[in-house]
Amino acid sequence: MKILLVDDHVLIRDALRGVLRDLKGEVTIIEASNARQAIEGIDQHPDLELILLDLNLPDRNGFEILAELRNRYPAISVVVLSAHHDRDNVTKALDLGAVGFIPKSAKREVMLSAFNLIFSGGIYIPPEILARKELASETLTAAQSKQQLSAIDLGLTERQMEVLILMMQGKSNKAICRVLDLAEPTVKNHVTSILKALKVTNRTEAVIAAGALGSTHNAD
Repeated sequence: MKILLVDDHVLIRDALRGVLRDLKGEVTIIEASNARQAIEGIDQHPDLELILLDLNLPDRNGFEILAELRNRYPAISVVVLSAHHDRDNVTKALDLGAVGFIPKSAKREVMLSAFNLIFSGGIYIPPEILARKELASETLTAAQSKQQLSAIDLGLTERQMEVLILMMQGKSNKAICRVLDLAEPTVKNHVTSILKALKVTNRTEAVIAAGALGSTHNAD
């Protein structure tokens, strides 16, 4: 797994590097201290699976770069890291396509649980925010309402349907490569096509939207 860590504070990057290395499996970490370096890092490492993005960067507004990342690299999941985890920031980040919002103040064990949830296809929201049930409901409803078409109407190929089903099982791009015996760039292209077809901005929304279709495999 290859992860891009974007934060302008060296101590924060050091701490997060330690947390990420406790995750199961081999993890390669690329670091960037600003938005410009982040874009350069993505271009140099097209096989990135996750971007951890600080909202307070010295050269760009964090929400602006988040929106750009979701638009330019829809197949790469983005998780927001911030010291400011009020409801407005969390909601805005999720609306822009982040698959999680992790407070920098979170304990190591909480961060590990958050990353494991995200890697399994879930969305991590700080417990103090999630406790407000209306936010969780709004997030789920917004994602589900993006697509109510049948699988046939989506216009996906048979192979793309197979990729979507594996995504719904929480499998990463590399895992999908192994199951379907495909090259990773091919899988990423399929994921991008699926996101566009479902009119969503990330893998988690795609899984939620596909779930709203009912039995996707049988519908085709």
